Amino acid sequence: MAFSIGYQLAEEDEQSFIDIVKDYREHISEVYFPWVDIPTGRALLANRRGFVDWSASATLLSDLRKIKKLGIKLDLLLNANCYGKYSLSQYLENKIFSIIDYIQIEVGELDIVTTASPMIAHVIKKHFQNIEVRASVNMRIGTIEGMGYLSGLFDSFHLQREFNRDIERIRELSEWADNNGKKLVILANSGCLNFCSWQTFHDNTVAHEMEIDEIKNIENFDPHGCWNYLSNKKNQAAVLKNSWIRPEDLHNYNEIFKTVKLATRMHSNPRLVVASYAAEKHHGNLLDLFEPGFSLLFAPSIIDNDSFPQDWFEKTSSCNKRCSTCSYCLEVMGKVLVEV
Repeated sequence: MAFSIGYQLAEEDEQSFIDIVKDYREHISEVYFPWVDIPTGRALLANRRGFVDWSASATLLSDLRKIKKLGIKLDLLLNANCYGKYSLSQYLENKIFSIIDYIQIEVGELDIVTTASPMIAHVIKKHFQNIEVRASVNMRIGTIEGMGYLSGLFDSFHLQREFNRDIERIRELSEWADNNGKKLVILANSGCLNFCSWQTFHDNTVAHEMEIDEIKNIENFDPHGCWNYLSNKKNQAAVLKNSWIRPEDLHNYNEIFKTVKLATRMHSNPRLVVASYAAEKHHGNLLDLFEPGFSLLFAPSIIDNDSFPQDWFEKTSSCNKRCSTCSYCLEVMGKVLVEV
């Protein structure tokens, strides 16, 4: 089992992303990255309100070459939830072809493309048969039927994160994937709320972020549903019901997954995330490992990772997931929420 980690374009005062990759080379099998001028599932890499970091593409290409030389696979993210009027267009097909062709000329073979668009998956299959096409976690594929509907377009699937703790379901999906020549990938440190009813809305706003930033928007509305919900202390125990996996519990997935994705693209301390999961141990605030994280929201309290009960994984990976009739997570919250 090895990690797929998300590329960051380091600022001048930040540690180089390449240094993290080198230091944890034996634990990393893939690096996923966006291109500089196309929407993905997160903010644009090098464009803020019209201010463009013109050196970003050169830095990115240089870093990708170094990563490639280390024998690590490269995964291009084309995983925006929406491409607007271009979603089915020849224009988008041409742009995707151009980006991949340029990367392969400048860096070398591209190994994977992760997308939330069946149209983009079709384009990759049409032009680049040697590239693995992976379904984004934002497609919320958590059933055998869901994988089957897309089996002609995708080679691998991110597991719907809400089922990260449903070991029985995961084994069924893994068996189907193995029998059908497919691959299953899990995201270990998402801070998103399970079954979030804001997700589609939020993913769409991210996809159109550059346009939205240039419009006069309404005031006093925060589009981040998780932050709004968890701002109420009565709701904060919900964070324990989410999909994240503690580093200490990661070994329970060894026989199922060869690739574990770590969300680090927007994380303030990607080294901490990689180091903790590589060591399968984290001392301190568990919230510090998540993306998105809620450390500031919970302050001055933390969720003390060392205070979790011994039966945490066993309970949460085998329960019936009827949270409205269960008090286990609320009881655990009383033990792990510590003021510092």
